[in-house]
Amino acid sequence: MSRDLSQAVIPQGGATMFHLPLESLEDMEVLGTTAAGPRLPGAPRPPLRLFPPQPGRVAIVTGGTEGIGFATAKHLARLGMHVIIAREETGSWIPGMEFLYCDLASMKSIRQFVQKFKMKKIPLHVLVNNAGVMMVPQRETEDGFEEHFGVNYLGHFLLTHLLLDDLQASGSPGRSARVVTVSSATHYVGELDLDDLQSRWVGGYSPHGAYARSKLALVLFSHRLQVLLEAKGSPVTANVADPGVVNTDLYRHVFWGTRLLKKLFGWWFFKTPDEGAWTSVYAAVSPALEGVGGRYLYNEKEAKSLAITYDPKLQRQLWARSCQMTGIADMTRDTLWG
Repeated sequence: MSRDLSQAVIPQGGATMFHLPLESLEDMEVLGTTAAGPRLPGAPRPPLRLFPPQPGRVAIVTGGTEGIGFATAKHLARLGMHVIIAREETGSWIPGMEFLYCDLASMKSIRQFVQKFKMKKIPLHVLVNNAGVMMVPQRETEDGFEEHFGVNYLGHFLLTHLLLDDLQASGSPGRSARVVTVSSATHYVGELDLDDLQSRWVGGYSPHGAYARSKLALVLFSHRLQVLLEAKGSPVTANVADPGVVNTDLYRHVFWGTRLLKKLFGWWFFKTPDEGAWTSVYAAVSPALEGVGGRYLYNEKEAKSLAITYDPKLQRQLWARSCQMTGIADMTRDTLWG
């Protein structure tokens, strides 16, 4: 469908953006899903699922230039949202989106990103903590953190903390702002040693173990965040989205045999990025989740995360340690930020 270039607007910051008109089912459609079973090639599309338009609302999606993040950003933009993609690489111009540089491996870059966003003087209704690395070789971020823990977890911990005042100012009773944190089923096999969060001592380095630990930490963080938000009566909710097994480039660091099997049979066993993004989009805009937080969502339904993720003591301990590592004040003794 052709687009009228007269609809383009230039938001503060200079990036071109489109408010897409919802002129057809294609524009209103978010995603179909085949989560109930393998997606057979050439199978009929599942029934369309429609969400209400989201004009005037703003979302930030980390890692949104490819894979699940790109699919999430694309479909939020189709619903009329102004989507800002936080990414360490610039991307090509895409209708409905703008790019703002953010390297989650750098605390300095994250703070600069937040500063630039706040200079725009626009609201923030949805934050999707999506970006991540998977099974990379042992290496450290700019700040000396193990890369999985630093990028996947600490980067999003700091980003969320710095943007919470914007989210709280934008949310309202009956129309909450939302924090959606993308984890994975790998968290079920994760182990969290508060004395070795960076995988440096116990049993040597394991890329799979480090990745699972970062995903486990994200679930603990999201559950704790929701407890604190509720205690404050904040108009912000926090939920976890589990996308399932998705065919993305994150697998480029896994064993070559696994990559070969993925290439040969991925179309059968793996979701597409669009299908994988569905739960994130559902968590970001579904009316069924209005005012609802503290959920672990898989295939658009509530599931139980690992039992220890509901342990309030472990949640508090990880939160306090994360504040120390990112250099922010832990004010949770007074519920949340005073």
